[in-house]
Amino acid sequence: MSKNYTEASTNGLGLPTMQNFAAVAATRPTRSNAEIAHDFLNLEFRMESGRAIAHFSRFDGPITVQLNGDVPTSANAEMSRVINRLRDEAGLPVSFAKAGDNPSITIEFQPRAQMVKVVPMAACFVVPRVQSWAEYKAERNGPKVDWTTMTSREHVAIFVPSDAAPQEIRDCLNEETAQALGPLNDLYQLTDSVFNDDNFNSVLTGSDMLTLRVHYAPELRNGMNEAEAAKYVPGVLARLNPAGNFSGRDFEEMAPRSWVAAVEGAFGPRGGAASRLRASDLMLSIALAQGWHDSRLAFSYYAKGRSMASAQPAEAVAALSKAAAIYRSIPGAQVHVAHVDMQLAAIALAAGQPGQAIAFSDRAIPVAKRAENASLLATLMLIKAEAMQNTGRVDEAKVLRLDSLGWARYGFGSERQVRARMAEISNLGAQGRRG
Repeated sequence: MSKNYTEASTNGLGLPTMQNFAAVAATRPTRSNAEIAHDFLNLEFRMESGRAIAHFSRFDGPITVQLNGDVPTSANAEMSRVINRLRDEAGLPVSFAKAGDNPSITIEFQPRAQMVKVVPMAACFVVPRVQSWAEYKAERNGPKVDWTTMTSREHVAIFVPSDAAPQEIRDCLNEETAQALGPLNDLYQLTDSVFNDDNFNSVLTGSDMLTLRVHYAPELRNGMNEAEAAKYVPGVLARLNPAGNFSGRDFEEMAPRSWVAAVEGAFGPRGGAASRLRASDLMLSIALAQGWHDSRLAFSYYAKGRSMASAQPAEAVAALSKAAAIYRSIPGAQVHVAHVDMQLAAIALAAGQPGQAIAFSDRAIPVAKRAENASLLATLMLIKAEAMQNTGRVDEAKVLRLDSLGWARYGFGSERQVRARMAEISNLGAQGRRG
């Protein structure tokens, strides 16, 4: 793939043209239909807060989308891709709204600083029954924007930061459009879905497309309660996904709110390293007490390893290795393993083990490409380049570092953020050389 480089900047590296992912083959659901049916009902009739949703709701007829506000350069192309995939893979009648239309889904872009004043913890979010940021601010504390009162959908608004990195914009368009159209909940045990707040999957998967196909199946209708929907969902899945008619694993119940709150503490923007470590310890203790052996236990070990990577690398490697072992046992969790490998590669680089850092990176790079995760891909490439430099392969390292920067621009956005990630990894390499 050809690249055009800008003029060299102060550190001698120009930033190349931003890279983009080509179309990739659609993934297939990895769970049995019985598991999917159980998870589908939990996605449809629960909110993330744990509140019950009394009635099933969806759009009737054609669905139109309109982008408003300070629309970023990449947003139209990214939304076109989402719409095309929804039409082709989920069979949904979704299209851009024409001039003068009253759109079903309004996607409004606002500066992040304005959004965090109103919703501090949300990168992007979806709201019912409003069509603008101004209308949402006026109604945000009232019943109009309460999803649990819905029996059908006519207008939904999605709010996305206009100054986010291109990958974050794409992720928001995938995830929030899926919730605007379909289920409102997220389940941490779903490794093959964007309906999961662990953020490992950020582009709609084959499992997500199946979920949306079930959501719009003719057997279901607006206003159904959970018991009524449960009568039809198994048959719908048997019809839509005959490959899923096999014996699966035991059903997993939703995580308690105490564990979800610990996740927010371990990965949220607030607090320092000590508070994140305490939160990850709480995650792990709850997961073990619950007797989990699924991705939630792996995620707890991942959180603990991630929080200890700098101060306690040996303990971090032990926790991350446990996370990887669990993830490898779960179908559809390859990108989760790649994230673990990135953490292990960074630790190896800082520990003066460049060969090990290269091996972890080489294993994860193809997975990051398939998952269309540019920030993960760029980080892995930068770690590998730094490790190559530490083994004397200076020219190869320079080429790989340059190759990584086009992905970094997509994944991290601004030049300042790209160079901050480069400096972070360069410091790990310097630490490894000193060791």
